[in-house]
Amino acid sequence: MRKPIRIGITLTLLWRCFIVLANPTSDTNTDFETQWNKIRTANGFLAALDQSGGSTPKVLKLYGLPGLPEDACVEGEASMFEQVHAMRTRIMTAKAFRGDRILGAILFEDTMDRTVQGMPTAQYLWQVKQIVPFLKCDKGLADVENGVQIMKPMPDLDALLKKAKEKGIFGTKMRSVIQTNNVEGIRNVVNQQFEIGKQIIRAGLVPIIEPEVDIHSPEKAECEIILKTFLLEKLNSLADDEKVILKLSLPSVENYYQECIEHPNCLRVVALSGGYSREEANELLSKQNGMIGSFSRALAQDLRHSMSEEEYEKELDTAIQSIFEASKT
Repeated sequence: MRKPIRIGITLTLLWRCFIVLANPTSDTNTDFETQWNKIRTANGFLAALDQSGGSTPKVLKLYGLPGLPEDACVEGEASMFEQVHAMRTRIMTAKAFRGDRILGAILFEDTMDRTVQGMPTAQYLWQVKQIVPFLKCDKGLADVENGVQIMKPMPDLDALLKKAKEKGIFGTKMRSVIQTNNVEGIRNVVNQQFEIGKQIIRAGLVPIIEPEVDIHSPEKAECEIILKTFLLEKLNSLADDEKVILKLSLPSVENYYQECIEHPNCLRVVALSGGYSREEANELLSKQNGMIGSFSRALAQDLRHSMSEEEYEKELDTAIQSIFEASKT
C-alpha cells in the first residue's frame, strides 16, 4: 500500500522541479513582491552600510582601526576593504541586526560582491535576516558648480544594474549634494537623479533618489523650498508604474515633505542623518510624520572594534531600537 504513496510524492517533487526549471524567476518575483510590500508598509528603517573608498578610512578610524590614507597603494587598499567588510559583517551577523526593525540595508559594490557566512551578501541579508538589500550605484560627486555637486558619469551603470539584479538586489541609491539655493543647480541635480532613476527602473530595480541638502548650509531652508518644487514636478511626470524612494536631509520645517510622502509614485521617503549625531537625528526624525531613517554614521557611531560581543550587541541593539522608535512616527 505504501508504493503508490511514494510514487505520488515522487511525482509531486518532479512536478515542482519542472515548475522551477520552466520558470526560474518565479521565486525571484515572489521575493521582489514581498520586499516591495515590506518597504512600502512595514515599520522600520534602512541601515546604510555603503561607505565608499573615499570615506572608508574615516569609518575605520571611528571604529578603532587605523584605516589607510586616501593615497594608499593598491595592496593597502585591498587590506582596507577587507577590514571594512569584516566591520560590516560584524554588524550584519549581530543578533540585533534583523528584519523586524530594519527594513533594508544599503551596500557598497565591494560589499555586494563579497560573502557573509559563506553566502553572497544580498542573499544573506534577505534569506537569513529578512532585510531588503539595496546597492549604492553612483561613482561619487563632481566638483561644485552652481552651488551643487551632481553625480560623476556612470558609463557602466547598465552592467552594474544587471549584476545587481542577478545577485538579488532590490534597489539602488545615488547621492548628489546641494549647498546653496541656486535654482539652476538644484534643477540640474533633480533632473539628473530622475533621468538615471528611470534607467534603474527599466532594469527592474527601485531607485533611491538622494539629493542631499547640506545641513551646514546657511541657506538650507531656502534650498528645501526649491528642491521640493522640483521633486513634486518630477514625481508628477512619472508613469503609474514608475516608483521611486526619496532620501532627503531632515527638513528645517517639520513635515515639510508630506506631499512627497503621500505621492502615489513615491514608495517611501527616508531621511539621511547628514552629519547630525544619532541623538540629534532621532529627535528631528521623530517630528516628521511618515518619514523613516536611513542612517549610516549615526547608526554605527558608538561601535568599536575592541568591544566584547556582549558590549557590541548591547550598543548595536540600543542604536537600532532608538532609530526604529524615531521612524515610527
